[in-house]
Amino acid sequence: MSQPVINEDTLDTVKATAAVLEERGTEITSHFYKRMFHNHPELLNIFNQTNQKIGRQPEALANTVLAAAKNIDQLETLLPVVKNIAHKHRSLQIKPEHYPIVGENLLAAMQEVLGEAATDEVITAWEEAYNVIADVFISVEKEMYQEAEEQDGGWEGFRTFTVVKKVPESDVITSFYLRPADGGSLPLFEPGQYITIKADIPGEDYLHLRQYSLSDAPNRAYFRISVKREEGGGQAPDGIVSTFLHRHMNEGDSLELTAPAGDFYLQEGSRPVVLISGGVGLTPLMSMFNTLAEDPSRPVTFIQTAQSRNLHALHEYTSHVADINPHVSYHVCYDTWTEAEEKDPYVQKEGYLDAEWLQSLKLDKEADYYFCGPLPFLRALNRILKKELHIPADRLHFEFFGPAADIEE
Repeated sequence: MSQPVINEDTLDTVKATAAVLEERGTEITSHFYKRMFHNHPELLNIFNQTNQKIGRQPEALANTVLAAAKNIDQLETLLPVVKNIAHKHRSLQIKPEHYPIVGENLLAAMQEVLGEAATDEVITAWEEAYNVIADVFISVEKEMYQEAEEQDGGWEGFRTFTVVKKVPESDVITSFYLRPADGGSLPLFEPGQYITIKADIPGEDYLHLRQYSLSDAPNRAYFRISVKREEGGGQAPDGIVSTFLHRHMNEGDSLELTAPAGDFYLQEGSRPVVLISGGVGLTPLMSMFNTLAEDPSRPVTFIQTAQSRNLHALHEYTSHVADINPHVSYHVCYDTWTEAEEKDPYVQKEGYLDAEWLQSLKLDKEADYYFCGPLPFLRALNRILKKELHIPADRLHFEFFGPAADIEE
């Protein structure tokens, strides 16, 4: 990404506002979303309203805006963040015409929240900076749209798929096997990528878009997603889409999907691989695991953690793959277990995953490590791998579900 030309005064003004954004960024972005949805309710067909209600989306946007302010004079350093967000935008069908709407309401929110501190100079500088950043996103996303459409089996927009098989994998996770309704071919994808589904749920005012990892290897005759039924608790609502899929989506029904996307995927190479999952975080790693299981030249270790056996998906399958493949190692950790789990050779730890147990597994320090799960799990594991197992940062690859957050504790 070449560095766009931005006026020197604009650079100074935007960087000078970084401290204000750090202090009041989430307040600004929360107001921005309310304002934008009031003015453009049609965008409620795109944005995840659950993330809005629990505050994850405003916080994620605030962090992105803050990063842009701090690095406005060297935007190339933000390229990994840009590409990560651009993948999500392409999957959600964010188009160039959406950017002026976002810009108008974001700048207005800054003025309304900051009051006199948002001088004409500040707003003018941010308008110029926003337009430059928007152009970067639009350019990156244009290439992604073209690639998704032009690849063999690819398509543009949403494509109708049929549920050909529905398989319960645990008390809370069910797999859906999907084939194109038009009988056409499927594109290859990178193991670890996701698709977006569009759910038109009876009784809901707007469409709901959700991104789900593809949980099987590429080059199959189907796509598979393994969906956890999200149960609310406290102030969090039940998962609208996951509940709909579990209770109402059956074999023979149709779903609309966008083409696979995402920048968390298995890298090519010959290094051994260690996969570590927390709960439903196993879904993108299962795609990587199934790919690696077919390649005996590349050893793979799969470590899965779950609260208990009844909540653990695909255990029998993974055990079978480990049984018949010498290059595959498999280890399971449950928060709590019963006498039945004590007899399972692959269930080896009760309690939380910790450094002592990981060290006892004699993991390859030269391997690439991929991990996925809830944010607290990722933060703890990231610290263990870096500080106690001394795995270099460039060997660590991770993803968490939902808007981006800081993995460093």
